Amino acid sequence: MKSQEELNRLFWHSRRGMLELDVLLVPFLKEAFNDLSEADQARYEKLLTSEDQDMFAWFMRKEVPQDPDLERIVNIIINRVHPG
Repeated sequence: MKSQEELNRLFWHSRRGMLELDVLLVPFLKEAFNDLSEADQARYEKLLTSEDQDMFAWFMRKEVPQDPDLERIVNIIINRVHPG
């Protein structure tokens, strides 16, 4: 489990300044991140190093990440927001 300091850092990195991303990432971090495996938590941290435009395209399903790790975490987030 991440320390509060690590979670605070992730929270600030999850706030992207693009509303469409903020409404996905911030609630996901607060509500689902701690339930992820360590590998998926690492994938989330890797996702935060991506460009906003890329993430926006992935979450709107206009593109698919080339990196399988990023594709997995994007799908986890999408399925959490839009199950089924």
